[in-house]
Amino acid sequence: MGGVPNGRWPQTSLVGRLGPDDRAVVLGLGGRVRHRAGEALIREGEDSDFVLILLGGMVKVSARAQDGREALLAVRIAGDLIGEFAGIDGRPRSARITACGSLLAQRVGRAPFLACLQANPGIAIAVNEVVVAKMRAATGRIVDFAGCDVLTRLARMLRYLVLTYPRPGGPPAVINPPLSQAELATLVGASDSAVGKSLRTLREREIISTRYRTVTIRDLTALAQIASERA
Repeated sequence: MGGVPNGRWPQTSLVGRLGPDDRAVVLGLGGRVRHRAGEALIREGEDSDFVLILLGGMVKVSARAQDGREALLAVRIAGDLIGEFAGIDGRPRSARITACGSLLAQRVGRAPFLACLQANPGIAIAVNEVVVAKMRAATGRIVDFAGCDVLTRLARMLRYLVLTYPRPGGPPAVINPPLSQAELATLVGASDSAVGKSLRTLREREIISTRYRTVTIRDLTALAQIASERA
């Protein structure tokens, strides 16, 4: 697997935010590593402090909840920086990073990563921007879901996922990466049964169709209308 074709990096990613010179510096750091589907790149609680820049593929970010369940926190795509918290402060990992499919990444040790930030203000600013964007997204999700029923929260999450992480080759719009009902439940902060009921409602309205770990959006306009509702 190679990197993003023709340099078309997502504009919200770290690599996409950089100009050509700074991009070349970042992509020249460290060495390339490959991972198989389902392989853990980073494990929650471990003491490693390297960072990864995704060149191709997608990962899921998860953490263990107090009741023992694994909560899906986010997904990251090519161009994204992951592991930067430990790369900056050197503390144990706060989440598990798992490859959704075959994956290519640039692995950079903490020392060269920090040296790069000190020597290249433009890269340091871009890293700050992506960290702030992640924190804003996490805060926004909490606020966005407050006071909403499960159907509305699920519609908002599905709309966000299909617009942010579309599967190449659409339409129809397919949620990428493949997510189980349990993973969708952790994303919207609801029980598996409540999410199952909401998925069934969306299917009956012909807004989505589903099969194993796959959600296809059939009517994005209708989904957006539900997402804009308040319980």
